[in-house]
Amino acid sequence: MSDVRIAPSILSADFAVLGQQVREAEAAGADWIHIDVMDGHFVPTISFGVPIVSSLRRITSLPLDVHLMIDPVDAHIKTFADAGADSITVHVEATENPARTLDTIRKCGVRPGLTLRPGTPESSVLPYLEIVDVLLVMTVEPGLAGQKFIPSMLSRIARLSEIFHAHSGERFLAVDGGLNQSTIESAVDVGAQVIVAGSSIFSAPDGIASAIKRFQTLARA
Repeated sequence: MSDVRIAPSILSADFAVLGQQVREAEAAGADWIHIDVMDGHFVPTISFGVPIVSSLRRITSLPLDVHLMIDPVDAHIKTFADAGADSITVHVEATENPARTLDTIRKCGVRPGLTLRPGTPESSVLPYLEIVDVLLVMTVEPGLAGQKFIPSMLSRIARLSEIFHAHSGERFLAVDGGLNQSTIESAVDVGAQVIVAGSSIFSAPDGIASAIKRFQTLARA
């Protein structure tokens, strides 16, 4: 697929040189920067928050794709939008009223996204696909970097891709979790349009630029 986007996840970046690594990823041809915000409540890990988003907004022109793994989520949407997020993705499990939450995101001038973790039934997102711009399918349980891709999620990606793209408008099916040179082609083959990858890019032995070029070759063949 020629339109597959590569979205390096800064969760696996070296925060001592975060700005430098994001610039390197942008220069190498990354399409989005994926920012995992975790609260230690909805998921077991605490990551970072609004200051990281606003800092990165100053140093990159790439779209900032903010994945909120927090609960409650609604009260924080405007703050992340104001900090410079281009898309904000929330978990269907973290909001009592997904339609209202997605509408709040859109009214902030940001792409609304919805995330589905492996253990949650697909049926939980189906009523909202028409009002979603980004559908993020997790292929690992959220909260920890470096987990292995769950192969059974490929059939889920395929099913959701068909349903999601039956709706009109520009929309993106993103996949996040355990994506590397061994799994990216399988994800793209079943409908992934945005490949979120952390450790396989930022911890690649041959460097960030080489990893991104490798992902582009595999995704866009």
